[in-house]
Amino acid sequence: MDSFSTLIRTASHEQHVEAETSTFMSDLLGGRLGVAAYARYTEQLWFVYDALESGAAGLLASDPVAGPFVRPELYRLAALERDLAHLRGAGWRTGLTALPATEEYAARVRECAERWPAGYVAHHYTRYLGDLSGGQIIRDRAERTWGFERRGDGVRFYVFEDIANPAAFKRGYRELLDAVDADDLEKQRVVAECKRAFALNTAVFRELGEEFPLSA
Repeated sequence: MDSFSTLIRTASHEQHVEAETSTFMSDLLGGRLGVAAYARYTEQLWFVYDALESGAAGLLASDPVAGPFVRPELYRLAALERDLAHLRGAGWRTGLTALPATEEYAARVRECAERWPAGYVAHHYTRYLGDLSGGQIIRDRAERTWGFERRGDGVRFYVFEDIANPAAFKRGYRELLDAVDADDLEKQRVVAECKRAFALNTAVFRELGEEFPLSA
């Protein structure tokens, strides 16, 4: 029988691919969009990570299911804020706006943090393990396309300074998933929430694509 971490990975594979290959992401990574589109995307990430990190530690640190996943070395909010200050200037907060899809995504993360710790784990997994993996491709492209300093301001979101060995960290993370104390029905609900997380993410990409269409 497959481990829980394998079950999650295989069950959400289709949605994962759909998110990665969205028109907006393809255009962004292909260098066909300007830095304004990258900055707007970074803004949307701020709302999602604010939901993931603000208050979650206090709410969930002692929770038997979600507690082991509350890992400060993963936190991205401070890095995102440095990136936004670099991209938007010191007053970046005043112009910060969430797309409707981003609002829905962040609200669902908060709802899980407050009411369903195992569901929070689903969002935690889809975001942080994705950032540790595919996020590195985005960092590399952003540095080359818009001339950001390597691993510096503008791409700090993708630099996990407190994780010396990402491969080992991801192995340990999957072991945590496999050790989650939940019955099969609850695990199926978590898998479904992973799929929902990818769908919410894809909806953000869709709206970003509408905001930054390539001129025909």
